[in-house]
Amino acid sequence: MTALMALRSALFFAWGVLTIVPWATVAVLISPFVSPTRLYWFCSAWGRVLLWGLHHFAGARVRRLGFERLPQGKRDAVILLAKHQSALETLALFAYMPHPLAFVFKKELLYIPFFGWALGRMDMVHIDRSRRAEAFNKVAAQGRRLAAQGTWVIMFPEGTRIPRGETGQYKTGGTRLACDTGLSVQPVACATAKVWPPRSFLISPGEYELSVGPVLAPQGHTPESLMVEVKQWIEAEMRRLDPAAYRPAAPAPQAAPAPQP
Repeated sequence: MTALMALRSALFFAWGVLTIVPWATVAVLISPFVSPTRLYWFCSAWGRVLLWGLHHFAGARVRRLGFERLPQGKRDAVILLAKHQSALETLALFAYMPHPLAFVFKKELLYIPFFGWALGRMDMVHIDRSRRAEAFNKVAAQGRRLAAQGTWVIMFPEGTRIPRGETGQYKTGGTRLACDTGLSVQPVACATAKVWPPRSFLISPGEYELSVGPVLAPQGHTPESLMVEVKQWIEAEMRRLDPAAYRPAAPAPQAAPAPQP
């Protein structure tokens, strides 16, 4: 079984290399001549082609939940705050969201051949995570600009990929941006490590979920209290989507019976 999974995973990664090289080359060449929105949809189409290969070569298929909760107006902006388990949710959200996204990502991704070159041509926000204050100021300034044009900003509040069944530290950068701009946030649970664990090249066949939560308005919240609501919804939904990954809570210790007189 493992040998077959390895073969199917290798076919998927070969598909990725085969498609990204020409697609990214064209994206870089056309970027000076097309609008950011047209370039985004051209690159997003590659994401759907890539995930077609994930389904047909590796046997991993997506289930989308709660997408009807997303804003319907073309100019309605929102901040998406998503669970980060593997590379898969980044690709899947890019491919399947019905509106242009602006990812906030570490600048090191720009150095990946072809993929990073095309990424750098799109209207997104790359930051130096070693300079936290400067990074947030850049996110805030760019976030306001992107929101004004109706682009949805997406961030991973845990900051890095978290192993299946675990919870990372939720940082308040996304909710600070929401409180500063008045934009609502929507949590997104991504149960992707079931099929593609973090930092792994072995992909399991099966179903993975992207689940969009309710709109959470920042009014009346601090960044910290708003992030509490985001975290509560995401972690509860992750346990619903992937219960096998989470240990049940230990029962409370029983009090010793009182001694009889």
